[in-house]
Amino acid sequence: MTSATDPRPHSHRHVQHVSADWPPPSPPATPPEGAPRWSLPALLAILVLAAVLYVWNLSGSSMNTFYSGAVWAGTQSWKAWFFGSLDPGNFLTVDKPPFALMVMGLSCRVFGFGTWQMMAPMIMVALATIWILHSSVKRVWGHGAAAVAALVLALTPITVAINRDNNPDTLLVFLMVAGAALALRATRDDRLLPLLGSAACFGLAFNTKLLAGWIALPAVFALYLYAARAPWVKRIVNLLLAAVVLAVSSFWWAVAVSLVPASDRPYIGGSTDGSAWNLIMGYDGLGRVFGGEGNGGGGRGGGGGGFSGSAGLGRMFNDILGGQISWLLPFSAIALIGGLVLCGRARRTDLRRMALVLWGGWTVLHYVIFATAQGTMHPYYTTALAPGIAALCGGGGVMLWRAFREDRRWAWVLPLAFGGTGIWAIVLLRRASGWNPWLWPTVGVLTAAGIVGMLVLRSGTRTRLLTASLAAAAIAALAGPTAYAASEPFGNSTGGGMGGANPTAGPSTGNGFGGPGGNRGGFPGGVRQGGQANGELPGGGNGQMTPGGGNGELPQGGGAPSGAPNGALPGGAQGGGASGSTPGGTGGSGFAAGGQRGDFSRGRMGGFGGGMGGASSELIAYLKKHQDGAKWLLAVSNSQGAAQIELSAKEPVISMWGFTGSDSAMTVAKLKELVRKGELHYIQIGSGGMGGPGGGNTLSTEVSTWVKQHGTAVKESSYSKSSTSTSPSTSGTNSSSLYRLDPSDVG
Repeated sequence: MTSATDPRPHSHRHVQHVSADWPPPSPPATPPEGAPRWSLPALLAILVLAAVLYVWNLSGSSMNTFYSGAVWAGTQSWKAWFFGSLDPGNFLTVDKPPFALMVMGLSCRVFGFGTWQMMAPMIMVALATIWILHSSVKRVWGHGAAAVAALVLALTPITVAINRDNNPDTLLVFLMVAGAALALRATRDDRLLPLLGSAACFGLAFNTKLLAGWIALPAVFALYLYAARAPWVKRIVNLLLAAVVLAVSSFWWAVAVSLVPASDRPYIGGSTDGSAWNLIMGYDGLGRVFGGEGNGGGGRGGGGGGFSGSAGLGRMFNDILGGQISWLLPFSAIALIGGLVLCGRARRTDLRRMALVLWGGWTVLHYVIFATAQGTMHPYYTTALAPGIAALCGGGGVMLWRAFREDRRWAWVLPLAFGGTGIWAIVLLRRASGWNPWLWPTVGVLTAAGIVGMLVLRSGTRTRLLTASLAAAAIAALAGPTAYAASEPFGNSTGGGMGGANPTAGPSTGNGFGGPGGNRGGFPGGVRQGGQANGELPGGGNGQMTPGGGNGELPQGGGAPSGAPNGALPGGAQGGGASGSTPGGTGGSGFAAGGQRGDFSRGRMGGFGGGMGGASSELIAYLKKHQDGAKWLLAVSNSQGAAQIELSAKEPVISMWGFTGSDSAMTVAKLKELVRKGELHYIQIGSGGMGGPGGGNTLSTEVSTWVKQHGTAVKESSYSKSSTSTSPSTSGTNSSSLYRLDPSDVG
């Protein structure tokens, strides 16, 4: 936001009114005479900064075991690579289309399976996203605006967190930004090919994360339909052609899956009937927006409320999401409105208005959908907001700066934008009690000094001091998100939790389930105090959760008397002596996401199941020794449990009920067939049934009952040297059990 971006002669900067020619004509498509000398070094410096934030201490960062297992499966089987199967035996897929897994899987096939090999292409596309946004903003507002946009995107806390994780959102944002940039070029240059390229990008985004990849499409279509130079008929024809490309690039995978008989393909995770179309329209599609379909509700304790707070237009500013994405939302809103007003009666094809419509529409659409979503809403979804915010801060900010210099009627708008941003930053920083307590006073001083300097020096000739005042206000605006972003690679972040399944940046300031909370993995509606937590679990009711007992409810599970299971924990085991154990917390002898039996953070997993910590080496060795040619090493309740054992054993493991524990992938008939063929011998069940986080279902009860009736319980002493028990492998009242089934057991 410097005067270097102002193409007007200096003699015109102090005009006290807006002339008939304001705003000036849009800059040409090709910048005149090349770029300023500082532009390329500035971009390279931002890319280096972003690369450091994304890769520093990456090997110590928690990946999402769910996707890691699927990537490994894709390196072992091309069929698993194509379908996005969780295991190379192709029993069940992840609950997303596989495009991101395909990209990571190809990298691991070439360079070997590992964190760096898996993350290398994701980091590359994250850096490419910054470059594309810089290029798009530069062509409209100039090099200064482009540098600001690139820097804002690079320093967005939730973007740094997700770009250090193997969730698909990094690739999703890259494809959407590429699609938006191509659409703007197609509109500006009146060319069909970039428009078709834009449609293809959004289609690939759909195959990365389904309907999330289409959120910005209404803004793209509206932009082209309104602002393209072509006649109306040609515009409509071009959009129809783009719609065809969009349909092909979006649905090729679902069509291909449908053409394969159900008996020859894995069960599509997240669906209710094993089909890709049901996944698109249900759990991972409209269910995320309206709730249900395995997503819960977005209000109290629902799927949406559990991770990101209750649904509502203020959600982006709450204790959970505020520090992740909202730092510059006030500035971007003022920049958008002010920019549109400044465009005034400019012609329909004005380039600045085009860009404001595109990036403003992008931001508004994502904001409204994320804020009001009734289904599952993880904090890291909001990384999709970051490009729109960044573009508006850069481009709209430069427009406000020019108006500030040239029209006294606008002299208050830019200081107001910086003032509101500074006040909101102080609020966010004060929420993080005890975390860098010097930072919020610094932000306050810099903001005040910058605003005062801008107002005092605006009409003078001390350009350098005015620029310094602008810089002070800008530094104050970026100080908070920079501190949050830097906390991720440099090890002082206390947010996140759930071992990569719910990454966030910065300190814990909210009560999201498995996310930022007073403690990692806190519960929405309650804060842990004195060794127990009072609060709501997603989908459950109120109850006290204590290490020794209590009556809490697991995600979407039903209540039960004290000491009885309320549904299996992630991984399939219930907490010993308690109704359920806290994901990511302490207590019980069950297994929780990111933890192990008796120690939910770093201890050894003494048995099987579990979340993302890994099964004991003794159990894995036993299962391998007695695998007897079976295709699968073990069958467990849900996908997180299956993936962590699979990664430890490097053998296929069946997830019977999917990520949420509610998929109908396994039936008694299917289990009988697998056992009869000798493809599966060992099944892990819990004393309360085999439901995962969903708390069980009719099929899981039927399968559990049949296994207990026909299988042989394996004694824990058979595989655990530390155990002297001769009873079946159980640990406490509510733990899981291991059973063996042979063809002779099938009637």
